[in-house]
Amino acid sequence: MRPSRTGTLRLIGKWLKRALAAASATAPDAGAGGATLLESLEPASLSEPIPDALELPVLLKVGDDISTDEISPAGGRALPFRSNIPRISEFAFEAVDGSYVERAGWVREQGGHALIGGENYGQGSSREHVALAPRYLGLRVVIAKSFARIHWQNLVNFGILPLTFADPADYDRIDRDDRIDAELAGKSVRIALRHDLSPRQIDLLPAGGAINWLRGGRKTR
Repeated sequence: MRPSRTGTLRLIGKWLKRALAAASATAPDAGAGGATLLESLEPASLSEPIPDALELPVLLKVGDDISTDEISPAGGRALPFRSNIPRISEFAFEAVDGSYVERAGWVREQGGHALIGGENYGQGSSREHVALAPRYLGLRVVIAKSFARIHWQNLVNFGILPLTFADPADYDRIDRDDRIDAELAGKSVRIALRHDLSPRQIDLLPAGGAINWLRGGRKTR
């Protein structure tokens, strides 16, 4: 039987609670200035709610069929750090743009950044880290021609707003390093966007994702 959306959200909440409980039992003392495993599993930046208005730089523009492995690589180099979100985020988009992580760090405390994608953005595996790592680096919005279904759901669950172009041709009107808000700063280009969010997802996104929404006892409109 296919789980309901509510059931999926509850499973995510239970997974994080189990991980945090395990970290509390096994994490060593970090010492002066260090981060415990518990802090690594749930950095404070992941609990920030999404603001009512966003003005963001476009740090990355990618083409069609960007895979989850290109966003956050699988394999022996990165996956050993899957319980350490800051560490695994260092591998984000390394196969696409080796400067992304550093540039994301520059703007992370200024509100974060946006990303532009082509068709079928996020195709591949269902790994949550593929959304978590860019989110930790400050990704707040992905605008794409279309999304792979599971990754689209993971973006919402971890507080990243997924939007699609009403006119896919508008993809060509946005470049890396543009700033997006109601208009493209300096270009005066208006682009129509749309979402496919359910009422529950519209409620949980302002909270910063499914975990915050579940903790706060939020109810669907």
